[in-house]
Amino acid sequence: MNTPLNRRQFVSRSASASAAVATFSILPAVRGQDSPGNRIVAGVIGLSRGMAHVAGHLAVKGVEVGYVCDVDTRRAANGAKRVTDTLVSKQLQQPAVKAVDDFRRILDDKSVDVISIAMPNFWHTPAAILAMQAGKHVYVEKPGSHNCRETELIVAAAIKYKRKVQMGNQRRSYPLVIEGIQRLRAGDIGPVRYSRSYYSGGRPSINKGKPAPVPEWLNWPLWQGPAPEQPFKDNLLHYNWHWHWHYGGGELANNGIHALDVCRWGLGVDFPRRVSFVGGRYHHDDDQETPDTGVAVFDFGHCGASWDVSSCNPRKGETLPFVSFYGDKGSMTMNGGNEYTIYDLNGKPLDKEKKSAPASDVPHFQNLADAIREDKKLNSDIADVQKGALMCHLGNIAYRTGRTLDIDPKNGHIRNDPAAEKLWGREYRPGWEPKV
Repeated sequence: MNTPLNRRQFVSRSASASAAVATFSILPAVRGQDSPGNRIVAGVIGLSRGMAHVAGHLAVKGVEVGYVCDVDTRRAANGAKRVTDTLVSKQLQQPAVKAVDDFRRILDDKSVDVISIAMPNFWHTPAAILAMQAGKHVYVEKPGSHNCRETELIVAAAIKYKRKVQMGNQRRSYPLVIEGIQRLRAGDIGPVRYSRSYYSGGRPSINKGKPAPVPEWLNWPLWQGPAPEQPFKDNLLHYNWHWHWHYGGGELANNGIHALDVCRWGLGVDFPRRVSFVGGRYHHDDDQETPDTGVAVFDFGHCGASWDVSSCNPRKGETLPFVSFYGDKGSMTMNGGNEYTIYDLNGKPLDKEKKSAPASDVPHFQNLADAIREDKKLNSDIADVQKGALMCHLGNIAYRTGRTLDIDPKNGHIRNDPAAEKLWGREYRPGWEPKV
C-alpha cells in the first residue's frame, strides 16, 4: 500500500527538510550579531499592529528600535513608553527611542536600516517605495499593496533599489507550516489538485458614520497620505477603514491573504487563469462596502483554490480548518500555524503533527535580520508573495464587477474586460503618487 510517510520517516528521508525546519526555529543569534557592525536599527510605523513589530524586532539579538511613529500622537507617545519599558524589563541596552508623527523624519536618519510598516493598506506600497528610495530595507504588513498595480510597483522598487522586503505573512516562517508544505512537495498526498481555506468571525456593525471635527491628536492629512482627500467621519479610525474600498480591501485583503498565500504556496502556482467571488454584505445595514460573506474561487488550469469567508457569523457549530489540500492519495489540513494532519482517501488520519506552544512571529523577524546581515533568502520575499496579494485584489475586482475575470496566467493581468481593468490601479493625492 502506497501511504504517506510519518513525520519521523519524512525528516530522516529528507536532510534538506530537517535543515530548513531548523533554520526557522528560534535559535541563539549567530556569532557576532551583537557587534556594532552587525547592529540593525528599525523604525516602526503604525502603532497598533506595529507594537507586534516592535516586539518581533527586539526579540532578535542586535536589532534596535530607534523610532516609533504614528499620526495619532497618543499612540506615538504610548509606543515610545512601551518600547522603553520593554528594554528595561529585558535588560536591553540601546539609545533612547524617538517618537514622531511623520515617518519621513525616520527616512532622513541614515542610521536607520529597516522601516517596519504597519500602516493601513493604502499606505503599504507608497511608504515602502519611499523607504527603499531612502536606502532602507523594509518589513511591510500584509497585503503589502492596495491594488493590483501596486503589486507590481513594490516588486519593481525592491529590484531597482536592491533592498530586502519581507511581507508580514508570518506563516512562511512557522516550522510546521514549512514542514507541511515540504510534505506536499514530497508527494505525501499525491499530486495536489485543490486547496480550500476559511475565515470565520463575529464582527459587529460599524454603524453609519457622521462628519466630525478632526481630533486634535490626529494628523488627518498625513493619515490619508496617498489616498485622495475625503472628509473625516467618526467611524473610520482606527480599524474600520478596512471595509471601505477607498482605503482597504475588505476581509479578503485583511485575512484572506494569510490563507491564500499558504494555498498558493502549497499548490506551487503563480497566477490564476480565472477568478470569481460570489457573496455580499448580508449581516448589517451600515457603512461597510466590502462583503462579509462569500466565496472567492481561483482556477489555475491544472488545480484550483478557494477562500470561504463568514466574518459576521463565527459558525461555532462547524469545524473549519485554516487551509486544506486535496491530492490523489489523500488530503492535508493545517490549523493555525502549529498543526497539520494527513488523511487517506477514506478520511482516516495517517499522521498528525502539533506543537502545544503558539507559533511565534519572531523567526520571521530573525529571517529578515539574517537576510540583511548575511544575504540569506527571505522566507516571504515581496516578489513572490505579491502574487498572493494579487489573488486577493483580483477577487475583490470580481466581486465589485459581479463577474468571473479572465486572467492572463503569464502575468496575472485581466483580459478583455475594460470595466474590471479600470479597477487595476487607483488615483493618488497630488504629490503622493508612488514612482519607481
